[in-house]
Amino acid sequence: MTQHKFDADDGVTIVYDDVGPRGGPAVVLCHGLAAAGRQFAADAGYFAEAGYRVLVPDLRGHGRSGKPAAIRPETFTIGRMAADLVAMLDHAGSAPVHWVGNSLGGILALSLLGAAPRRFLSLATFGTAYRLDLPPWATPLIPLGTKVFGKGLSAWTTAWATSTDPEARRLIAEILAGNDFDCIGAIAHNLARYDLIAEARNFAGPILLLRGGRDGAVNRALGPTLKAMAGRRNFSLVQLAQGGHCANLDATAQWRGALLAFWKRNAGA
Repeated sequence: MTQHKFDADDGVTIVYDDVGPRGGPAVVLCHGLAAAGRQFAADAGYFAEAGYRVLVPDLRGHGRSGKPAAIRPETFTIGRMAADLVAMLDHAGSAPVHWVGNSLGGILALSLLGAAPRRFLSLATFGTAYRLDLPPWATPLIPLGTKVFGKGLSAWTTAWATSTDPEARRLIAEILAGNDFDCIGAIAHNLARYDLIAEARNFAGPILLLRGGRDGAVNRALGPTLKAMAGRRNFSLVQLAQGGHCANLDATAQWRGALLAFWKRNAGA
């Protein structure tokens, strides 16, 4: 595993890992809000052993990556964070990729389907609704909860709600506690309302939605997504009955198997 870093065009340092044979089919494993690339450390090694080149970023404001001097919603828009990831692909000299996005990692990929579709061989998402419309009072609760309960307790509470697997909960709590919740709140502000269904419908390449059976909050928001994508020849849905919001951590074998089968089926996309 090789760690790389570069400065985005606004000066924020972005860190990513590059694992596996450089000539292998390229895969991006992109984490969600308040997580980090550590979420995919074991998976990156697994897919590298299978012959894939795997790029695993830490999004701005997360993990080892930097944050802007001014932490506000304008410095963490979906477009801004997606541009960081295009810059990562350029820095890595990557061919078009099989993109796997969890939650926010899927949202950013969906935005890029419209802006840079040729960067993709395929897209797989889990824990991601293609459209979301939350009430305006919801997103300020994230930083407020951290200030009231403290970062450690907030991290463990979130981890407990995210997965039923003890090891997954431990890892999620560690990652959460290492992040800056002011950054998380600024990003959450931009995620309350978005609609990327048109980007998905206009993309001609293969799309896979992995639906975790225990990811209740996102599943309740998936109705418009599934209605819009139903019957499309390039769209497939796989149910992971034991999967939570971070299904790679608690339905690991099924999650990996579904992705490998999807990529092999669409190797020439």
